[in-house]
Amino acid sequence: MPKYTLPELTFDYGALEPHVSARIMELHHGKHHAAYVQGANKALEQLEEARAKGDFASLPALERALAFNVSGHVLHSLFWTNLAPRGGARPEGPLAAAIDRDFGSFDAFKKQLTAAAASTMGSGWGALGWEPLGRRLLVTQIYDHQGNVAQGSQPIMVLDAWEHAYYLQYENRKAEFFDAIWNVWSWPEIAKRYELVAAY
Repeated sequence: MPKYTLPELTFDYGALEPHVSARIMELHHGKHHAAYVQGANKALEQLEEARAKGDFASLPALERALAFNVSGHVLHSLFWTNLAPRGGARPEGPLAAAIDRDFGSFDAFKKQLTAAAASTMGSGWGALGWEPLGRRLLVTQIYDHQGNVAQGSQPIMVLDAWEHAYYLQYENRKAEFFDAIWNVWSWPEIAKRYELVAAY
């Protein structure tokens, strides 16, 4: 059975400083993300064992564990590609036009995504996704790693609002983290993902 694996970062842990500290990146990627990968693989192994034994009493709990951990793995994998050491500024081209069309302006979009992340109850994410039925961009809140996302939507940009993403550096001042992260977005990568999903 294929195993999930932790992706390598395309930059060093300290490359996003001063906006995101090397220590946060080391723990976030090497410990927290790695734990979701391990949890997903363990859930798959346990599901395989349950199938072999024909014992499905634990199925609901295992399916929840699998969904939680795989979603955490997917969102973090996307988050790392959304970041770049010399990022920031604003998107250009088709993505910029789509943001203006669906949110009115880049500034309105920025405020909405930041508010979505900041107001997520407990742990979660703010996300920019492509909703294929309406063929439009939507900002959504993701609770934990799942939920509150329109079915079929494809996330193209995610903002981690879990405490492990910011607390060692920003403590309880998470609004400062959400402001700082706009300095390290990799708009060319986000634009590539948008153009890929919007083409279908």
